[in-house]
Order: sequence, then C-alpha cells, then structure tokens
Amino acid sequence: MNTNKTVLITGGSRGIGKAMVYAFAKAGYNVMLNFNRSESSANEIAKEFENVKIYGANVADQQSVINMVNYTYEVFGNIDILINNAGISYTGLLQDMSIDEWNNLMSVNLTGPYNLCKAVLPRMIANKSGKIINISSVWGITGASCEAAYSASKAGVIGLTKALAKEVGPSNIKVNCIAPGIVMTDMISDYSMEELNAITDEIPLGKIGSTEDIAKTALFLASDDADYITGQVISPNGGWVI
Repeated sequence: MNTNKTVLITGGSRGIGKAMVYAFAKAGYNVMLNFNRSESSANEIAKEFENVKIYGANVADQQSVINMVNYTYEVFGNIDILINNAGISYTGLLQDMSIDEWNNLMSVNLTGPYNLCKAVLPRMIANKSGKIINISSVWGITGASCEAAYSASKAGVIGLTKALAKEVGPSNIKVNCIAPGIVMTDMISDYSMEELNAITDEIPLGKIGSTEDIAKTALFLASDDADYITGQVISPNGGWVI
C-alpha cells in the first residue's frame, strides 16, 4: 500500500514511537522520525526503510521544531499527519521535585506538542486537511500517585486535544488523543516482576499492552476510516481504566 501521505512522529526512535514508525512505514507512509538523543537507534530504523528519514530536535526548543518541520516539507512536500509522541517521565513525591525538573518535564510533554502544532497548522489550515494525534497517558485521565507532574502534563495534552479540535475543525483538521494504559517500554523497566504481575491482575484482559497495540490505534486514527472522529481520547488499556 502506498498512501503518498507523510507523517511526522516525535520521539520515534524508541518504545511506542518506534512501533509507530514501523507501522506507518510498512503501511506506505513517508515517515519523518524525530529523535532527541537516540541517533544511533534512529539511523538503524532508517536503514530498513527507503520511506523513513530522520531529524534530531528537542521538541521543547521552538526554533529546532520549526527547522524540523521546514526540513520535512523540503524532503516530502507536506505533513499530512503529526504525532506528538515525545515525552519524559518523573517518579517521586511532588515535594521532592525541583522546579527545574518540573519545568523540564512540562517543556517536553506539553510545550513540545504546542511547538509542533503551531509549526504545522498554518499549512494544514491552508490545505484544509490534516490530522494531529497526541499521545497522552491513562494517568492523564486518572492521575497517578508519585507521578503528579507527569499526570498533570498528560492531562494538559488531553485538554489541548479537545480545545484544538474545536478550533481547527472548521478547517477540516482532526485532532485526537491516545491515552495508553501500561505498555511494555523503557518507562516501566524499573518495575519488579511482582509489581508487573500485580498490575496485570488488575487488567480485565489479563495482559500488559504492547507498543504495537498503540501503533495500530494511531494508524487507524490517521486513516480515512477515522475521518469523522475528532476531539476524542482513545485509551487502549485492556479495560484497566473504564
């Protein structure tokens, strides 16, 4: 399948982002893989696909984002789909979190999506076409103890999604949000097997999600089959949060 469409995926060199790069590349999309520090991983992925290009940028830096978006236009001609996936986490008591740690997390998790949306929207609006998919978290819906800042940033992503969907809907741009439950990525690498088993016992489907589960959801939202869906939060979580 060759869609002739282009997707820009932030944080595309690891975890959920990497799975989305593979899914979209295999589906025939042109893919711009954004990475920040994981250049070697990004290069390895790009070697596998002629339709995947890479660009290193910190999504928290507005000028770097503008440069990346302009580069994507130069290489592929357009950005049909933006996936705001890049994110960082912090686990610990709020009272132990420094203001620098708070600001850094918010700059990546919330200002990052703002920077990307702001950069791609002028052309999407001019084209009367485009899709934005923001990656939040189940913690953005329910909140998590010892992850107050992360939960707040991901709740902000949900609010951004809903408001922006109303703002750009008249221009035929769809904005949706994926809020994954617990997924096997580096973010849960510190969990013990006992902790993972306890969480699995709480999930009605009886298993922890895979990165591919999230990638399939993104692929659906990017497709023509989802053209009447906007402003929605879809949470692939195995029934953990309903």
